Amino acid sequence: MDMIRGQKLKIADVTSGASQFVVNLQLVSPLTIDVSCFGVDGQGKLSDERYMTFFNQPQSPCGGVKFVNNPNNQSSFQIDLTKIPASIDKLVFTAAIDGTGTMAQLQASSLTINQGSSCRFAFSGQDFAAERALMVAEIYRKEGVWRIAAVGQGFNGGLEALVKHFGGEVAAPTTSVTAAISSPVVEQPKSPPKLSLEKKVAKDAPQLLSLAKKAQISLEKKKLGDVQAQVALVLDASGSMFHQYFDGTVQKVIERILPLAVHFDDDGALDCWGFGCLAYKLDSVTLKNVKNYTKHQRLDDDRGLSRFDIGNDEPVVIKEIIKYYKKSKSSLPAYVVFISDGGVGSDDEIEELLRESASLPIFWQFVGIGGSDYGILENLDTMMGRVVDNCNFFALDDLHQISEQELYDRLLEEFPQWLTAAKAKRIIR
Repeated sequence: MDMIRGQKLKIADVTSGASQFVVNLQLVSPLTIDVSCFGVDGQGKLSDERYMTFFNQPQSPCGGVKFVNNPNNQSSFQIDLTKIPASIDKLVFTAAIDGTGTMAQLQASSLTINQGSSCRFAFSGQDFAAERALMVAEIYRKEGVWRIAAVGQGFNGGLEALVKHFGGEVAAPTTSVTAAISSPVVEQPKSPPKLSLEKKVAKDAPQLLSLAKKAQISLEKKKLGDVQAQVALVLDASGSMFHQYFDGTVQKVIERILPLAVHFDDDGALDCWGFGCLAYKLDSVTLKNVKNYTKHQRLDDDRGLSRFDIGNDEPVVIKEIIKYYKKSKSSLPAYVVFISDGGVGSDDEIEELLRESASLPIFWQFVGIGGSDYGILENLDTMMGRVVDNCNFFALDDLHQISEQELYDRLLEEFPQWLTAAKAKRIIR
């Protein structure tokens, strides 16, 4: 059934009595628009900021509201009314422009509930003028019965007006949704880049959006939200790695590392090297060229991943990386992810290079994939004679056997400690 502005229906009539359903918001516009669900109390106020559900806070504390960002300008909220606490009387679905523009630029858009008989509330820019935010619809309790109302109300002040409407306190102007809400319990970060990571990925590489979300969670857990760094990836291209390229494992590694680079690095690029017996600089990985990156690099017969060497020489590429970042004009530290399937030789030389580089703003994260005989890499935590512990190692028998979330957690396990130690020793600013 189609709803018109101001119309109200019982949810049970829409969902055929189901308390679990999905609310879809389809917003068609050249603008970047953020959608949210505010869970408010009987006075229409956001008494607990955790009940603002959106892409950076994708689930309410009760689990009754879950956000899912879909392709093609569609966002969804999975609703379970049985889990909504008595303190929450209303779920308000909103949209706010991030950046310049007005809601008059909206094309044919809609809110739908695809359950039971389903319902649809259609709207477009013709319904608005200078508004920068919308209250699209609300699901609310009345006399113990859940109902839905098609609202379609605009706010000229955009996000700030929306937050004030729900009783939030607006801090200094910012593009961050969470920074706009003041909570007496949860301290907000000073300059969160929370929106930028997912939005950059959604724009240029939407196939990596789920990875970006998981990377963001790990970054926040490790309190790395404000950290900037140059990010590098080193790929073992020795003969024993051939099958890892052939079956797509290396491509998956690159795709998983890239969101960290986009978050950390000011140029959003992942510096990349390959090595066998020789070391060679590859094209930087970006959101625009990441798709089939290994395939494209292997098309070059003069350099790159088409040239698998019989052996591997870790020291030669470690030296190249040290040289590269010594010459870098950037003041940012370097975070280097080093991928190998083992067969590590030259233990003494590797140890000496890592010991010497401990005084440089470079952190080495070694990852073993599907191999064995990792040599000195397995003893990095006990390596003596360094001004700071500048490296970490973990091995994966099979990349496919570890969740993406766990992978990010392990990749970032020791990086925060190194940052603290390196600052204390004035290795980094």
